[in-house]
Parts: sequence; C-alpha cells; structure tokens
Amino acid sequence: MNDRMPWRLKPVTSALVLAGLCAVPLSAFAQTANNPNPGCAGETVFYNPSKGEDVVVPKGYKIEVFAKNLNFPTDIAFVGDEHNFKVYVLESGTGLPGACNNNATVPGVGKFAANNPFTPDVIVLDKHGNKIAGPFGKPTATGGGLQPDGPAIGLAFEKGLRGGRLFVTDSNQGVRGAPGQGNNTSRIMTMNASSGSVSPFITGLPTGDHPTEQVLIKGSWIYWSQGSATNSGVTGLDNGAGGNQHEIACQTIKLSDNVFSSVTPTGVVKTSGYSNFGVQRPGATIPPFENATKPGMCTGAILRARIDSSSPADTVEPFSWGYRNPYGIRFAPKDHPLEGKLFVTENGEDDRGARPTNNAPDRLQIAQQNKDGSPDYHGWPDRFGFLESTQSVFNPLGFGDDPAAKGKPVLPVLAFPPQKITAPLGLMPADVAAVGLDFAPRDFTGRVVKRGAALVAREGDFGFSPGNGTPIEGHDIMLVNFLKNEPLQISTLRFAFNCRQADQRHNPDGSPACTNALGGAFPNNLRGINRPTTAIFGPDGALYLVDYGAVRDVGRSEPNSAVKNPANLPLVQMPGTGVIWRISRTGGKHDDDDHDHGHHGGHDHDDD
Repeated sequence: MNDRMPWRLKPVTSALVLAGLCAVPLSAFAQTANNPNPGCAGETVFYNPSKGEDVVVPKGYKIEVFAKNLNFPTDIAFVGDEHNFKVYVLESGTGLPGACNNNATVPGVGKFAANNPFTPDVIVLDKHGNKIAGPFGKPTATGGGLQPDGPAIGLAFEKGLRGGRLFVTDSNQGVRGAPGQGNNTSRIMTMNASSGSVSPFITGLPTGDHPTEQVLIKGSWIYWSQGSATNSGVTGLDNGAGGNQHEIACQTIKLSDNVFSSVTPTGVVKTSGYSNFGVQRPGATIPPFENATKPGMCTGAILRARIDSSSPADTVEPFSWGYRNPYGIRFAPKDHPLEGKLFVTENGEDDRGARPTNNAPDRLQIAQQNKDGSPDYHGWPDRFGFLESTQSVFNPLGFGDDPAAKGKPVLPVLAFPPQKITAPLGLMPADVAAVGLDFAPRDFTGRVVKRGAALVAREGDFGFSPGNGTPIEGHDIMLVNFLKNEPLQISTLRFAFNCRQADQRHNPDGSPACTNALGGAFPNNLRGINRPTTAIFGPDGALYLVDYGAVRDVGRSEPNSAVKNPANLPLVQMPGTGVIWRISRTGGKHDDDDHDHGHHGGHDHDDD
C-alpha cells in the first residue's frame, strides 16, 4: 500500500472495457513472448496478447484482438460503413526519452528505411484487421513525409466516415526531454488517403513535454489538444536538459514572485514560470502568445482554426486553456446532457522537473469558449483539480530537479488567475493518464453502459511516482455514465482491465470484478493491455482500443516494469508490441431505458 490520496470521481462505482480480435502480423520486429528492443540488448518484455484472456469486461461484452504486432500506434480513423470499412492506423515512431528509442541505431535498418519501427507512418487495415496498404508518410532524407523524431499522435478524417482530407499531427522533439530538432516543431498535416502524400496544413505549433495531440473536425473548424511544454509550468532539467521551450500563455498573466530551483553539475539554476530555463522574472506581466510563431498559438490549451481558410495558421485561436495536458477531446452527441460541449481528458502532474508535484489527479473537463469569444480557463498551473497547488497532498517525494523540494508545498506560478476558473467535471486517480475517449452509440448500451456514456482509455503511469493504490489503476478503460441531475453528475467504473482469467468475477450488476487485479500486461506476464492511448467506436458499433504497447519505465509503481540497464533510463519503447483491441456486445436485449438515439458508430461531419 502507499499513502496516495484515492482520488475518485463522484459518485464512484468500478469497472472498465477493452477489446481484441483476430490478429495479423504487421512488423518485421514483432516477436513472440520476450519481445526485445532491437537496439538495447537485455531490454525485453513478455508479449503475447493471444485472445485477451486476461482482460475482464462486463457481462454481455467480449474483447478480442483486431490487429497486433504494431509499432507504437496512437490513433485510428475509420472510413466507410458498417458493412465495408477501412481502418487507418497512425504509428507514432520514437518520442519517449531513453537511449534505446533511437531511429538511427536500429541494427541493419537505415533511419529513413520503410521498415524502421522508430519513425512514424500510417498503415491501412480492412474490416477484419488485415493490412491492405502502407506504410504511408514515412520520413525521407529530403524532409518529406512525417517528421522522423516524433511523436505523431492525432488522426481524423475531415468528414468522418465519409472521408475527405485525412488530418494527422506530428512533432520532431519527442516528449519529456526526448531528443529532437528543436522547439515549435509540432504540425497539423493533411495526408492523401490514397497515395499517402503529406502536405503542411498548420506548422510552427509548440512542442516540449507534450506536443500537438488529438485532432477533430466540427463544422468549419479543426480542433486539437495542445499539451503543456513542461511538467507543471516551469522549464526544468526534464525538458531537454533545460533547452526546450517555455510555456506560452493564451491570455495576459502576471507571474508570482516565486522562482524554482534545478540543481546542475555547475550549481543551482533558478527559473520563473512561463520563462526559458534560467530566466527569472518575478512579478512580471507576460503577454499572450509570447515567443509563439503565430498569434493564437499557446500551450496547455484546446486550439482551433478554420478548415476553409487559404491560410489556416492565421486563424488559430484558443478555445479553452489552463490545462496541464489536455489529451482526449470529443464533442458530446445530440440529445446528450453535454450536447454542444467539448469533453476533455487532462493528465495530472508528475513528481519530476523544476516544480515536482506528487499525487495530482487526472481530470475530466468540459471546454467551451466564453460568450465574448475568449477561451475559458481551467486553473493550471496553480490548481490541480479542485485544490490549490499548495495543499500538502501535492508535496513532492524528492524525485525532481532539487532534492531540497522534498516535502515542501508546490508554490504558485501565477500571482492570480487571469480569469474565473472553470472547475473540472470530475477527478480520477493520480497517474492513470486518461487519454482518448469516445461516446457510446445506441447499440453498445445496456447493463452497465447507460445512454450517452463515454469510454475513456487510460494509458497508465510511467513509473515516476509510487503506485496510485492497490490495485494500481490505469492500463485500462474507464466507463463514465452521465446522470440526469441538476447539477450534472457522473458515475464511473473500470470497464475493462487486466485480471488473470482464473481470478475474473462479475458483480451483481454485471460489472467486472477481480480477486487480484493487476496493472500492465507485460510486467505481470498477462495476455492483456499495456498502454491504451485512445478508444474509438467504429462503423460496426464496436469499441476499438488502441494499445501503444510495452514500455519499460522508471519502475516506482510496478517494479517489474523497470528499465533493466540504468544507462537506458528513463524509458524503453518496445517495437512490435502495439495492439488494436475490439470490444463488442455479445447479443441480447438492450436496456430499453438506456437507449442512445445518436450515431450507430464512428464519427461523421457535424456542422455548427
């Protein structure tokens, strides 16, 4: 057990859901059990998704493997209808820090080779999970295709199931201090779905700890989640040894008098928030979009731009801001309590960097512009959920840039908020890494899944802090049901999670249970989920879970996940371990009171 506060949404139940189907090998680097990293001897993992036997789901649902042996998939997009559709899969390439995650040192494979697992691409599958085209968009030595150093994260068709332009987001810096080619390298590109050719749409977006991430289209606007450049508002040693860009405000802010310490081999470096490493600006007034390549571009925000403009970069504007890492974004469907509003998942802070923070919860947020067209504000970097950063529950454990910060309050970055703070809809446990989400169509409802429910993928932590409880949460799917109350309330449960087949149970309501629930698949030798990055409903009404695959990490939450060779810290990516799971109903009568009269599956073009 640990002493972390058991953050939960209110009221809390407990359940989850994943998927897996018939699998097709897609990578020359795919192995059986004991899958290795090709560049680092000894860094291996157990890998055998099999049929997902060690994933427990609610009664009335089943999980299967749709495709396996992928290289770090982060998103998928569907085109077609329930009878005949294609699945476009974005493989993100490298992007996590660590000596092993290097696209230039794969034995026998060139950096720009079509079979390099550490460069991004898009592949195309048929409705059975068979590869039928790709890879598309592989980087070239002359600068074509996607950027080689990743990560590539978001994928969406302009007209949903009806196709149109295929939008993809990429970066060239990596996250959490991974090597790359500099700041402001995030982009939104368009890809020809037939030829795979890639063209710029918006370039020069911020990078850093979190780049440009998920993307969606609504009406004449393209929306995307733009993560924070740092862990918690201050540039530290975990941001490219201090070389990555600082946070960019979306509105005018006034900094507090606080500066934050990083201990380096040559001495202590002090840094203000929203500033370059080593720059101190106590009490300074900071204008919006400082050092951005274009007005409207800022970090820790939901941004949008016109898709019908001849110069979309000139139309970029903040829609909502004040987040640490807003990742999953999805507009609620018609006849939903949140109709017209944007549902956002936000990852909480880590115990690392110049302003380390322990025990910060992940958040579920509702984003919408203010009536005057300005973005609403959600409190980051000085409010973590419902509480101020100075609350003792967030005191760091000593893993940051300055060991002296251990046990001390996390001081505010700002002198005061730039506007009234919009509170989150609910909280989740620390370090579950809530990422991509989708709303359930009518044919998926029944039993525990109520009308209008959302399914949220939770990637799990990277071992920077101790586990978030017993059992560890994350590496799973969270179900969020919306209750017709005033004010709006939600209930949550784990819909799909790892549990040895012999330990699987069900509660009286059909929700999944386990006598010994476990974390990630590979540390526990399970036929299950490692790191899901998004959950999306397909044209067939099934839920598709995109599983990034196995990553060895710092190991503070699951010791068996730890990097074997300290020289390879902090993270080791494992090619060929990505999986797309499929979760579907097993038949039977729906709960009539829980029918959702929205779409049958997938996402179509929706005018404002």
